[in-house]
Amino acid sequence: MKVVAFNGSARKGGNTADMLKAVLVQLEANGIETELVELGGKKMHGCIACYKCFENKDGRCAVKNDFMNECIERMNDTDGILLGSPTYYANISTEMKALIDRVGLVARANGNTLRRKVGAAVVAARRGGAVHAFNSMNHFFFINEMVVPGADYWNMGFGMEKGDVLKDEEAMHTMQVLGDNMAWVMKALNKA
Repeated sequence: MKVVAFNGSARKGGNTADMLKAVLVQLEANGIETELVELGGKKMHGCIACYKCFENKDGRCAVKNDFMNECIERMNDTDGILLGSPTYYANISTEMKALIDRVGLVARANGNTLRRKVGAAVVAARRGGAVHAFNSMNHFFFINEMVVPGADYWNMGFGMEKGDVLKDEEAMHTMQVLGDNMAWVMKALNKA
């Protein structure tokens, strides 16, 4: 079993990455292979609403001059998907929005390819807006018929400068619980 994590922050190695890594550590401790994909600095943009994915039905986005089809392949070849975003104006980053819009449409155009995969979201925030960003990513999971495990609190952490979120003890504990719960759900679904 494998989980791929997407860091939707433009700032590589920041608070969002730290939170994702904390979840990945727990997944690995539970015997699950992991991969972290940094979206920052990658060429990608939002959906252009051409709907060619519904015509082509090849599991790919028709826009081929950016990083998105690599992301789609990674999601299709995994059992679990972890999304992480910083909070920008009480919502997700543009990188994360582009990812969920395009991947979601291609998945739906090709028979709901993400159905019954396990998905979880984590959010880094300086102060506020994290719940809305968390909900935005969860809506992606729900409309794609994915299974979403919970933790003992909402999957968010607080900090501004790189490394600040590591000082948020409650957030780091929540990431550990999320990793354990995500692994448990994936193993239970694997037996089904």
